[in-house]
Amino acid sequence: MHIVGGLRRWGGLPGARVLLYQPLPDEPDITALRFEAASFLTRTPERGELTVHPFAGPMERHRFGFLQPRDSAPVVDPAQIDVALVPGVVFDAQGVRLGRGSGYLDRFLARLRPDALRIGVAPSELVVDRLPVAEHDVPMTHLATEAGVAAVGDALGAALPEELLVKTRAWIAGDPDPETRAQLERLIALGAVDELSERMAGSLEFGTAGIRGAVEAGSNRMNRATVIRTTKGLADYLIEFRPEGGPVVVGYDARLSSPTFAADAVAVLVAAGIPVRYFEEPVPTPLVAYAARVFGARAAVVVTASHNPPRDNGYKVYDANAAQIIPPVDTEIADSIERVGAAADVPRCEGALEGENEQAVPIEPAWQERYVDDLLGIRPQGEADRDLCIVYSPLHGVAGHLAERSLAAAGYHEVHTVPEQAEPNGRFPTVPFPNPEEPGALDLALGLAGDVGADLVLANDPDGDRLAVCLPGPEGWVHLTGNQTGIVLGDFLLEKYAGEAPPLVISSIVSSPMLAAVAAAHGARYESTLTGFKWIANAALDLEEAEGLEFVFGYEEAIGYTVGRLVRDKDGVSAAVVFADLVAQDRARGKTVFDRLERLYRQHGLWVGTQLSVMRPGEQGAAEINAAMDGLAEHTPAVLGGFEVDAVLDFRAGAEKRPRWLPAAALVVFDLGAAGRALVRPSGTEPKLKIYVDLRRELGAGDEPSGAEAAARDQAGRIASDLAKFLGFS
Repeated sequence: MHIVGGLRRWGGLPGARVLLYQPLPDEPDITALRFEAASFLTRTPERGELTVHPFAGPMERHRFGFLQPRDSAPVVDPAQIDVALVPGVVFDAQGVRLGRGSGYLDRFLARLRPDALRIGVAPSELVVDRLPVAEHDVPMTHLATEAGVAAVGDALGAALPEELLVKTRAWIAGDPDPETRAQLERLIALGAVDELSERMAGSLEFGTAGIRGAVEAGSNRMNRATVIRTTKGLADYLIEFRPEGGPVVVGYDARLSSPTFAADAVAVLVAAGIPVRYFEEPVPTPLVAYAARVFGARAAVVVTASHNPPRDNGYKVYDANAAQIIPPVDTEIADSIERVGAAADVPRCEGALEGENEQAVPIEPAWQERYVDDLLGIRPQGEADRDLCIVYSPLHGVAGHLAERSLAAAGYHEVHTVPEQAEPNGRFPTVPFPNPEEPGALDLALGLAGDVGADLVLANDPDGDRLAVCLPGPEGWVHLTGNQTGIVLGDFLLEKYAGEAPPLVISSIVSSPMLAAVAAAHGARYESTLTGFKWIANAALDLEEAEGLEFVFGYEEAIGYTVGRLVRDKDGVSAAVVFADLVAQDRARGKTVFDRLERLYRQHGLWVGTQLSVMRPGEQGAAEINAAMDGLAEHTPAVLGGFEVDAVLDFRAGAEKRPRWLPAAALVVFDLGAAGRALVRPSGTEPKLKIYVDLRRELGAGDEPSGAEAAARDQAGRIASDLAKFLGFS
């Protein structure tokens, strides 16, 4: 019981998820601590790895004599454990443990999160100076004896720099969430200088219309404190610059933290006196943007990290024009956030989502039907063979039900949704990276497509704003690139356009230049913008007003598309329906999408695009990316992949001579003459440098597009590699 008292005095258990153990006769009994925190136990199966289960529940006796949860008990992800209390025969002062078996527990301990505490529990007489170390040993971070709890190991006991400790303590004091406060306390106890330095390295900054990052404790992470401060800054901005107008629309996706973050956003806005219309269930991002436009909202917020890994989340902001924020609004909001004090001091209306404040009003589910009706009204008309077999996947995201309803309303009644990925699940259990562009992400969809004899595979990313397309080819399924999908959709929509105003199509600058040629052939206006749909949507609004154009279509190569004026952002649901229409109308004429592509290639030249991403996470990675971009201001390559560089356009200069959708940006373009171009820029949402290459070649009368495309893609890959090497990334 003295050891139990020391653990209580230590203070690291309340608010944590703690793994206990059922003791053998010669082991300290610490089960009384099950009332101090959320408690769990491992189960040792007859074969396989240890599993984790809640402490409360029916037990059975293992053949070695200790109690353990029955196999019917709910299973818990080991990554949920914050503190593991670990028994042993003997420990040494460095945290090495001598156990009773052949490494089962050590293999389990290795599966815990890096910041989880592993506390060896033993009387002080069983702690020796040094034990031999086996290959599978996982050392303890702390030891708990009658003397209390102490960190072990050389690095683990190191003192934190004073400035870092003060900054971390200040953040803890202002964090209203006990779980994230406990995370930082554990990192302080570990002396985790590098980890704390990353987490406390400033604050998340507005990138592509908001913030995005890993869901963890710290000022440089996504957590409740960050969301509360960000929303307070947004509220202060709206009170100053948008005092009148409609409500703020709030929506969220199905990531594990999204409902909590959305509730905090609503609570802060309502407490600031700003009316809110909010979605009660997870919804696709395009539906939030649609509602913002129809409501005439003064702003909108979506809690989503789109297709990022499961550990991430984000906060995306729309302006009063229902498009994503752009300068100077983003910097003005950022300045407002900077002036916000501690999150714990920000007023919140905690009962706003329970009907306790008339300023917070839920958005009725019927709004989804209104979206579908409006979508049907913008579809291109024409004879169509809609007897298509379609396989669809929302990739564990939130677009599934809306996409299914939209396709059915459009006349597509044989839609097979991938069952393993049909329901929202923020853990994305069937894909390591929930991006439909990633290799393997569509394996289940393609497998189902083969089983049902599908004519078309469609997939949205988890928040429903992107669309991936696969079509059956002569040698198996063909995954269309974002540029290919964008080009055929643009051609189809311009071909069917029947409006009175001159049509307008827009693509981002890193997308294929081929859309400009397609637009010219249809007598349409084409415009290019910086990367991001915030620029595409705002350019469309500006040009419609200034030149009397009608916006028909916009796209970016990262499988983002928008059709007409329905949503002022990328929309994977409407794009899915219109792409199905393209297939159905071409099929009614005895043609395929590949026939359309080949016709366009022969008319305008074969354009092939490739992309190379250089990952550089962390502060050091960001510094390397910035240094590489800075170097291009002094030195640029003369030749790339055997092609001479005719000219270099650095978008960091000359913004005053360009329209507002082409402002100063960290983007450099290398003109390769008639052959094409290469571009390089840092990502706005991920820790990477992106290199794009677009090459054009003429198709001769006897040239097969597939062979010419493969050769051009190889050339483009060499150009991208050359540019990466020039920048210092091999």
